[in-house]
Amino acid sequence: MQLSELLPDRAVPDVDADWLYETFADWVSGQGLTLYPAQEESLLELMTGGNVILATPTGSGKSMVAVGAHFAALNRGQRSYYTAPIKALVSEKFFALCEVFGADRVGMVTGDAAVNPTAPIICATAEILANLALREGANAAVGQVVMDEFHYYADPDRGWAWQVPLIELPNAQFLLMSATLGEVDFFATDLERRTGRATSVVAGTERPVPLLFSYARTPITETLEDLVTTSQAPVYVVHFTQAAALERAQALTSVNFASKAEKDAIAEAIGGFRFSSGFGKTLSRLIRHGIGVHHAGMLPKYRRLVEKLAQDGLLKVVCGTDTLGVGINVPIRTVLLTGLTKFDGVRTRRLKAREFHQIAGRAGRAGYDTVGTVVVQAPEHEVENARLIAKAGDDPKKLKRVQKRKPPEGFVSWSEETFDRLVSARPEPMVSRFRVTNSMLLNVISRPGNCFDAMRHLLEDNHEPRPAQRRHILKAIGLYRALRNAGVVQQLDEPDEFGRRARLTVDLQRDFALDQPLSPFALAVLELLDRNAATYTLDVVSVIESTLEDPRQLLLAQQHKARGTAIAEMKADGIEYDERMELIEDVTWPKPLSELIEPAFETYRGGHPWVSEFSPSPKSVVREMIERSMTFAELVSGYELARSEGLVLRYLADAYRALRRTVPESARTEELEDITEWLGELVRQVDSSLLDEWEQLTNPGAESDAQQSAFGSESVRPITANERAFRVLVRNAMFRRVELAALRRWDALDELGDGLDWETSLDPYYAEYGRLGTGPDARGPQLFQVEQRPGFWHVRQVLDDPNGDHGWSLDAVVDLAESDAAGEVVFDELAVTAG
Repeated sequence: MQLSELLPDRAVPDVDADWLYETFADWVSGQGLTLYPAQEESLLELMTGGNVILATPTGSGKSMVAVGAHFAALNRGQRSYYTAPIKALVSEKFFALCEVFGADRVGMVTGDAAVNPTAPIICATAEILANLALREGANAAVGQVVMDEFHYYADPDRGWAWQVPLIELPNAQFLLMSATLGEVDFFATDLERRTGRATSVVAGTERPVPLLFSYARTPITETLEDLVTTSQAPVYVVHFTQAAALERAQALTSVNFASKAEKDAIAEAIGGFRFSSGFGKTLSRLIRHGIGVHHAGMLPKYRRLVEKLAQDGLLKVVCGTDTLGVGINVPIRTVLLTGLTKFDGVRTRRLKAREFHQIAGRAGRAGYDTVGTVVVQAPEHEVENARLIAKAGDDPKKLKRVQKRKPPEGFVSWSEETFDRLVSARPEPMVSRFRVTNSMLLNVISRPGNCFDAMRHLLEDNHEPRPAQRRHILKAIGLYRALRNAGVVQQLDEPDEFGRRARLTVDLQRDFALDQPLSPFALAVLELLDRNAATYTLDVVSVIESTLEDPRQLLLAQQHKARGTAIAEMKADGIEYDERMELIEDVTWPKPLSELIEPAFETYRGGHPWVSEFSPSPKSVVREMIERSMTFAELVSGYELARSEGLVLRYLADAYRALRRTVPESARTEELEDITEWLGELVRQVDSSLLDEWEQLTNPGAESDAQQSAFGSESVRPITANERAFRVLVRNAMFRRVELAALRRWDALDELGDGLDWETSLDPYYAEYGRLGTGPDARGPQLFQVEQRPGFWHVRQVLDDPNGDHGWSLDAVVDLAESDAAGEVVFDELAVTAG
């Protein structure tokens, strides 16, 4: 039964609290569940209108308390917000609440998508609610706020978004939730003062699934074998880099964790799941051994497969990273930490108590396990010393001769004492991370009423110590003056009809600070492009790419490759080593249009000061793929990014969405439409979930192109289904061969398996013309022809010779059925033809 069926026909602000609690408790009972004491206490406080800070362990049912809070708000006719730190959690909660309350009562706003944004329950990222609170203040239509993972309050970059609603929404009821909050008395007192509501702290309750902690001095392989053979699997082996997680998984294939019957069950469960080349082949081999890998760099479909196999008990060991604390749906009985130190971007340091408990808290599944286990692996030198001592036995002479190994120089070590301290330590007190930005000022200035009073309240009544508040005040004054001097803000002598003492002179897009904040700048730059230029369409792509978040691993790989090429050329030119090392510092990844985009940005931000918090980043990922006719597999393998292919695909999905949404009709061309369709289809064919979910959210009635049809298998849309995109794929496949032929890369052409002697076939062409063009004219649509026949396409790529004769061509037949089966373009016949 949906909980929505228990809602009355008409909301009542003063609905009886006892009725609310009893009705919700009966519904929970009807689901076959029993409320824990902490849940009961929290729900009673929420039903009577109080605030609750729920600081109970992982697995104690905080999500059910949140559902009860939304139920109470619906009955009172209040609008409630659920916020979380990452979009994946927000969308997951959106679908879960739709199941409970019905799709008509639940909406979602993340910046990527807005679904049913006027619904009474809104799932959103914390920044969405924070900006709403800044823009509308106490008058915002927010009756209740559920803030999940509230420990993000202490995040250096994003903590401000968890603090602002507490300051600016005094009329709302708050439910703050996390397993690792630490000391929260300050927040209870602060919330009670601001909202006038009684505020209860529900904390310190025992875990429904208790944890057992141990410290292992055995080699990690032995530790794992012991855990698996004593029925403590599945085991999540925590590493602090993606590379280490994969290396560990590969090393463990020498251990037989799964029986033949279990391996057969895994193979049957995988079924027809499509593993792509590169990392996909590696993952396939690993999971067939009963070993999973799980980290953020993987494709979503691979992470989902590992989760499903683990949920069904088919994977005994999963090697992953420490990011499992948020939004990872892997059932875990045991957490095995490979260390207690991590590199935080600046230095290698020991884990903080909050980090340790976030990771450890994933062990033990309520409803499945009676106990969870957390094991920390001793450093390798300590493991080796334990082995040497054990080998010496009880012989005092042998023990005296044991030469203990010392930790490597510079190694940040840990010990059992470190472990014991972390187990018993409470999470560190959360520190305020308030900050002042142009976006904050613009939001407050756009609010009805006296913005100076509103800003004073925000700056003087936040959680910062007084010296920090003074610094924020000075920064706010400086930012305001810059906005006023730029003419973006006009100070008024008399209040306007809305009580404003200052007003904006520009239209402020409602989500300007949340979803591609440089999109308006991109529109301005598009007007500077030459529509008649041969590279116009690619230049549009470059402008859009410059507004996207950098895929750092890919850009650094491009830079590494560019520097390698540059060094080789310098050596050939006889440049000395020291000069080469100096010159190489100027070589970076490709930055097309940087000479246009960067000066344009300096001019643009003179009239739009708030964009100074952002900056365009010229890069060439999509553009390079187009210019070089690259497939996703070629991009990943060419830059050795198998471990980061998930990051690469997310970037391409962002680029696709930006091209679809940002480029106005006046700037679009047929070629750009083709590229956009091709890019969308490329992303879908690699992993449809990145776009299918977005399409479903923006168009809830649409059918997904690829649905999970059976456990571990997927039904992928045929590659030929989108004719426009398939045409671009065919064209790219043909032009890839032209490009390789122009470079006379006969070995690479042979690897494509076309069965053609390329060098012999093109000898007459090169004897006549000497070179083969690959520029914009060469890949222009006028030199590519398609004749469609049932089941086959006959295609011709005319070669761009220097004389412009266009008498030579590359001709092929495309088998549509075989292309669908292979998930890529398949040529049946391919030949070089002289006109």
